[in-house]
Parts: sequence; C-alpha cells; structure tokens
Amino acid sequence: MDPVTQFTLGATVGLAVLGRRTGARRAAVAGGVLGTLPDLDYLLPVEDAVDSYLSHRSATHSLLVQAAATPVIGEALRHLVAPLRDARGQAWFAVYLCLATHALLDAVTVYGTRLFWPMWNEALGLGSLFIIDPLYTLPLLVVTIWAFLRRKMTRRLATGMAAALALSTGYIAWSAGAQQFAAKRGVRHLEAHNIAPERLLATPTPFNTLFWRVIAVDGARNYNVYVPLLGGDGAITAYAYDHWPAEIPCSQRGVLAGDPTLRALSAFTDGFYQIQAQDGVAVFADLRMGLAPRYVFRFDVAMRARTERMEAQPLRDEIDWLLTGIAGRRALRPAERAHRLEAAPAPPPAC
Repeated sequence: MDPVTQFTLGATVGLAVLGRRTGARRAAVAGGVLGTLPDLDYLLPVEDAVDSYLSHRSATHSLLVQAAATPVIGEALRHLVAPLRDARGQAWFAVYLCLATHALLDAVTVYGTRLFWPMWNEALGLGSLFIIDPLYTLPLLVVTIWAFLRRKMTRRLATGMAAALALSTGYIAWSAGAQQFAAKRGVRHLEAHNIAPERLLATPTPFNTLFWRVIAVDGARNYNVYVPLLGGDGAITAYAYDHWPAEIPCSQRGVLAGDPTLRALSAFTDGFYQIQAQDGVAVFADLRMGLAPRYVFRFDVAMRARTERMEAQPLRDEIDWLLTGIAGRRALRPAERAHRLEAAPAPPPAC
C-alpha cells in the first residue's frame, strides 16, 4: 500500500497498544514510524530495475524476519520512549504488530508479499485492494490526526481508534467478497464468448472496489474484462490481446522464453504477463499492475541493460472512464477500444 496508508495503520496500531502508557501522540508517532520501516527495502542496493522489482517485499516484509528483528527494534524503542523502559513485553508486542500489519496489508494487494521468506519464497497477494484506496485509509487518517492533537489517551479517542480499525478491517473483508463476485461475473462473460481461461485474477481498478478488472490468460491470448458491480451484465466490457505480438516471430520467441530474466519475471507474476513490441524491443508487461497498454511495470527483456518503462495515460479520458464504471454504466475504455473482444480477430497460430 502507499506510504500514507502504512503510516496511518501503524499509528493506529501503535495507539491501540501503547496509547494508555505513553500518551496518544507519542504512541501514534512511534507506531507510524514502525509501520513504515518495512518499506526501507527500497533503499537496498540493487543491480537494475528488474532486480528492484523482484526483490521488493521480501526480507523486510517477512513475518519471520520481523519476529527476529523485534527484540532489537523493541529495545531501541524502550530506550527512546521513557514510559516503555519498564514495559519490555508491551514494547516488543507493539513493534511486531506494527511491522506485521504492514506486511499483511501489503499481501491484500495484487503485487504480492513474501510473508514467510526465506523459508518460503512464494509471494502471496490476494489482490482485492488497489494500492491506494481512500475508503480504507480515511478512518485511519482521521484517528492519526486526532491522536497527534492529543497528548493523553482519552475514552473518546479509544472509541474512535477501535471504530477505525473495525471499519478498515471490514472494508478488507468487503473487498474480498466483491472480488469473488466480480470474478464470477467475468467468467460468465468469457464463457458467453466460448472462452475458458487457464488463469484468472480479479483486481480493482484504481482507488475503489466498485469497478473491477478481471484478467484472464487463455493460451495465446490475454483478456481484460471490466466489471462494474453496480451495473448489470450489459455494462461489462472486454478486450483481447495476443500474449506475444505478431512482430516477434516464433524463432525469436523460443530464445526469449529461455531468457533467465524473463523466466523470473514470469514466475513472479504467476503467468499474468504480456510481451509487447515497442521500437524494435521486446517489452515484458506485468498485467496485474496498471491498465493496458502502458502497465506500471514494463521492462525491456531483449536488451542486456534492463530498464523499466513507466508511462502515463491521458488523465482526463481515464478519469471519465473510471467514474462511469464506478457508477455502474457501460463505457468503452479509449486506450483499449481497438481490442474489443467482440471485434477481436482470430488468435495467431501457435508456435
């Protein structure tokens, strides 16, 4: 999730565990700082953009590593915050809870989090929350600001804190249910076109949980199916893409498929990727993050120097389309209009 959300979640957790002992403001500050510590892995040296992409949310987000680091960080917290010097257990518990809730919240997003590294290197990602979701963050932000304005923990603040945690946790539960509902509707839409995907993933469009993108992989093709929860089946739109572009001949696909970097990227995305051709370069695109055709994580995989491509789409068109979908109305996405499933040509022959 975004840094503001992680800080406010940590602040609210810190307030819950430490507020009565340290006071509201110090508990919120300590919790907020602790809640952002796992993202310090961005500062670790990496070889290139691909290495950074693959290594994020691993060691510092592991529940096992966090447990091992808790005594060290907990002792530092006890020495920095005087009221905690005779409360070792409480300090350690606050540290671990702030670190662990950061990792667990990240695991609700689609990027994935290696919660049990190094014992298990699989990245876990539910994918039911977008990385920035104001409805999740707002209750935590209100309580964090409230705590910053209060030195002492009050009954009203404690009630607000409990309500914020309940609302944010309930919102996660809602998102998981909405995800399953959207996925089922997306499957029905594909089945109506005689498509039975091998892989399927439902993830929300930016900043909400009312408009979903169902990503499907079926042999030589990928599909984006947009499902507005407030609209009927007639509001669903779908778009089809070739997994490999026609510009890349079969002879080159075999060579690229054996590239160690491409294999690592494919495994990390669990097969939800697409190869694009741009300016004579084969570009790997993670289908899970962002929107077609310029996904958030795109890497040149046919060059020795790995570079990350991040490009913006026309903002006004995207906002209009997004708001229409959230409202439950049918809208063709301008950036994907040429790939409408209903008008898609036959898939290319298999190599």
